Amino acid sequence: MHRSYWAVIATYIFTQFSIILALPLFLKLTSFDQQDIIINWTIFSFILGVFLTIYFMRPFMKFPEGEGLRLGMIVKWTIIGIFMAYGSQIIAGIVQEALFGVDTGSENTEEIMRIAKAYPLFTIIPILSAPILEEILFRKILFGLLDERFGFMIAAILSSTIFSLIHQDFSHFLVYFAMGFVFAYLYARTQRILVPILVHMALNSVTVIVLFFDLLPPIQ
Repeated sequence: MHRSYWAVIATYIFTQFSIILALPLFLKLTSFDQQDIIINWTIFSFILGVFLTIYFMRPFMKFPEGEGLRLGMIVKWTIIGIFMAYGSQIIAGIVQEALFGVDTGSENTEEIMRIAKAYPLFTIIPILSAPILEEILFRKILFGLLDERFGFMIAAILSSTIFSLIHQDFSHFLVYFAMGFVFAYLYARTQRILVPILVHMALNSVTVIVLFFDLLPPIQ
């Protein structure tokens, strides 16, 4: 595996776990409380992670020879991908509720929005940073490597499984898995990592807007 891929993996680990080292240091050196440090460091680490990931992946961000950007194709498949992703979420939600009695509400999403309402800048993570980092790591790198060796189906299943598990919302495993599978398909179909990134951003943005502004009617 190319060393740039290892650098991206290390960067993702940094975004997830660097708070373990940062928290005691900032508690000692500043007067901020623990929650403020955790949230602000998380925002900082994810933004830095995006810049580092894009820097490390520069050699792999070239378009297929002779094809260029093909903006029309990207727009078309982004729109198709949004419908596919929402459709997969709905089907997965119905299945998990029928089989396991799990409702559609996600504890992971609810926790993110609880934080976002207290720290609005935190919304940059689900809207921008997470889609870029996750699509490059789980689709461009992980799915791409597995696809070369095992073919699309095995690569999509394995990468989607890991993608779902990493969200640590195990009661909604099927929903995250279905989304990951759609993202993998979009990347394989278009050979443009920008497409699943844009679809991922769109889904997260709609969720953030709806939940942040309480646009859904209350359940009776």
